[in-house]
Amino acid sequence: MSKEPIVAFQGEKGAYSEDACFKYFGEEVRTCPLPDFQSVFEAVERDKATHAVVPVENSIEGSVAQVNDLLLDHDLTISGEVIVPVKHYLMAFDDATMETIKEVLSHPQALGQCRKFLAIHPDWRVVPTYDTAGSARIVSEERRLDRAAIASKRAASVYGLKILREEIQSEAVNFTRFFVLEKNPEPVQGANKTSIVFATKNAPGALHKCLGEFASRNVNLSKVESRPRRNKPWVYVFYADFEGSMDDPNCHAAIGGLLKTGAFVKILGSYRKAEE
Repeated sequence: MSKEPIVAFQGEKGAYSEDACFKYFGEEVRTCPLPDFQSVFEAVERDKATHAVVPVENSIEGSVAQVNDLLLDHDLTISGEVIVPVKHYLMAFDDATMETIKEVLSHPQALGQCRKFLAIHPDWRVVPTYDTAGSARIVSEERRLDRAAIASKRAASVYGLKILREEIQSEAVNFTRFFVLEKNPEPVQGANKTSIVFATKNAPGALHKCLGEFASRNVNLSKVESRPRRNKPWVYVFYADFEGSMDDPNCHAAIGGLLKTGAFVKILGSYRKAEE
């Protein structure tokens, strides 16, 4: 890497996205918390950050739609992938107890991932917020005994909160997949996975023909997902991951065929598959 990385992420210090930054780049990396995904993409485009780390998919809640839309609209390239296990903790101000809690704050996805635990406490008011770590910061600053947050263990440490309950997520197997983004990166050595987005022509069997470009060349598609295209009602694009890189002859040929068969193709990046 030619210069020390500055990594932008959505959220506040202690967010799961920052955990992903540390896992990929190391604990000493300089991170740049930003309020929304649009700001994260723009930080890299405007050279205020060298990289971005954004969540693209959770194993329980599914894809992060806004990030997928931004990948299509912007020209950043995926240069890496990192998978972070998600373990949620209930935390509160030091003097609070389970009996004093009346409200629980967290991001909607985190609240959804803790449904079973929250169902045990039907008298608690659930308050959706913009960020898990931001919820921890609010609880820390307000110092109220009736409010708790659901966030990461590291967020409790960052904001000086007491953990009331550990690992309250409904499913033991809960992972979030993140993309590492750069502007005009060097080709990734040892890349073995590629992400693309494409659209089909408006004709019978169009999607079948597009997917056939991969099947006929023994290229394994590990994910295909449709998304409505913004500002074009009832027009869809398809996000796909496949095994291999654009340097592989069969993968290169499959994309060449897709360029002819489909309406458009955008290569999001070839990178090394993450280890869980």
